[in-house]
Amino acid sequence: MSASIQEIARTFYASLFEEHPVLIRRLFNRGNQATGEQQAALANGLVGFAGLVVHRPYIEIGTVLERIAHKHASVGVQPEQYQLVHDHLLGAFARILGWAATDRVTAGWSELYWLFADGLARREAELYGRFDLQPGKNWREWVVVQRVQETRDVISLVLEPADAWPTDPFVAGQYVSVAVPVDEGSFQIRQYSISSAPGTRRLRITVERSAGPGRPPGEVSCHLHDQVALGGVLLLSPPYGEVVLDDSDCPVLFMSSGVGVAPLMSMLRHLADTGSRRDVTYVHMDRSADGHALRFELEDLAAALPNARRVLAYGDLTRAPRDAVHLPLDFASLALPLDTRAYLCGPPERMRTWRTELVRAGLDPTRIRYEVFGPDLWRTYT
Repeated sequence: MSASIQEIARTFYASLFEEHPVLIRRLFNRGNQATGEQQAALANGLVGFAGLVVHRPYIEIGTVLERIAHKHASVGVQPEQYQLVHDHLLGAFARILGWAATDRVTAGWSELYWLFADGLARREAELYGRFDLQPGKNWREWVVVQRVQETRDVISLVLEPADAWPTDPFVAGQYVSVAVPVDEGSFQIRQYSISSAPGTRRLRITVERSAGPGRPPGEVSCHLHDQVALGGVLLLSPPYGEVVLDDSDCPVLFMSSGVGVAPLMSMLRHLADTGSRRDVTYVHMDRSADGHALRFELEDLAAALPNARRVLAYGDLTRAPRDAVHLPLDFASLALPLDTRAYLCGPPERMRTWRTELVRAGLDPTRIRYEVFGPDLWRTYT
C-alpha cells in the first residue's frame, strides 16, 4: 500500500495544479514540489493519520492537528479549499487503485479525510478569529528598518508595520509567513521564526540562504538576501506557532543548530527582558564559530541571566571561545535536572537524534518540544 500511496500523492498534486494553477503560483512551495518532498509528506500524513485513528484512538486528534492548523492559518488556507483537495485526492485513489478502489474503500478514505479536514478547518477558524481575519486575508505590509549580515549565509531583517495599527501580539517562539513575488503573477510563501522578543513595535526575522545539493535555491530566502534592502516592503502574516515558551519556573533547555537559533533566541531574550530567575541551559551546535548566527547576542543574554549557562559545540574550533567543545556533544555531561523543559530547533534528522539522547539522559519525552520548518511534519513528530 505504501508504494500506491506515494503514487496517489503524486497523481493528486498533478491533477490539482492542472485544474487550479493558482495554488502552485500563490500557495504551495514550488521547491518542495520539485524535489518530491511535498508528495512524500502527503503520503506519510495519510498513512500516519489513518494509523493513528485505527490503532491509537485514545490520542486526542486535536493535539496532533494543532501544528498543521497553525501552518495552514499562517499561509491563509481557506475552508473551501478542503473540498478541492478531497475531490482530487479521491480521484487519484480511483485512478491509481483501479478495481481495488471499491465503494467501501473510497467511502472509508473519504470519511477519514473529512475527520482530518474538519478538525483542521475548525481550529483554523479559531486562529483567524484571534486577529479578526477572514481566511486568506491575512497579509499586512511591513517595512525593513534594519538589515544585519549575521554570517556569510544568514541575515536578520528588523521590521515595522507600514501602517499605524498596533503590532500583532506574539509569544516567544512563534513565526510569521513572508510572501514575496518571484515572477509575473506568482508569489511564494515561507515561514520564518521571530528572533526578537515580544513587547515592541518591531520584530526581527533571521533568514538563512536556502541552498544545497540536489535541490533548487530557495526562492524566498534568495529574494530576501539579494533583493530586499532598507526601506523594502514585505507582506507578513500575523504570528502563529504552537511551540512557545511555557510560563513555569521549571529549568529550561534550549538546543539549536544553524538558523534554528532564531525562535530560541526569542525565548531567551524574553527571559532576560522579564528578569527571569529560571535555570537556563542553552546549547548551540554548528560547523564553526564563524557560522554561528547571533552568537554574540547569545553570549550577552546568557551572561545577563543570573542562572543561565551556555554550551557551544563546533565541528571546527578555530576562532571559537576557549570553553567551546568539539562535536559530537556528550549529552550526559549536561547534567540536566529531570524536570527540565526542552526546546529544540534545527534540521529534523538532528532533532530526532537530540531527542533520543535527551531521553536517555533522563528527560521526560513529553517535556521535549520541537520547531521544524519543512513539508514532512508528520514523519518528524509522530
